[in-house]
Amino acid sequence: MKLIFKWLLSALALLGVASIYSGVQIQGFGAALLAALVIGLFNMILRPILVLLTLPVTVITLGLFLFVINALLFWFAANLLDGFQVRDFGAALLGSLIYSAFGVVIDSAIERLFFKQ
Repeated sequence: MKLIFKWLLSALALLGVASIYSGVQIQGFGAALLAALVIGLFNMILRPILVLLTLPVTVITLGLFLFVINALLFWFAANLLDGFQVRDFGAALLGSLIYSAFGVVIDSAIERLFFKQ
């Protein structure tokens, strides 16, 4: 239940990113659901591998290269999917930052909702 709720909220977050920033476009809630799923899978599978492979660069840049990794995954997901477009790498960087900010809020809300004591 928690996973489905997070997936739905992540899709809404993508729609929010598209409404806030014109560099990201999504054509409906169905496309947002699919994009949220793909981004989630990329973050679960590809991101740890990329972080490990780019660890020296990440250390040298004091962790700022992680923003580049997030932007690349965001951009790659948009290039794979119809109905989800990102204008360029700069748009992917800003879009992924906004999406990550929404993700922090979503995670906080889910923790409060599902783990009340």
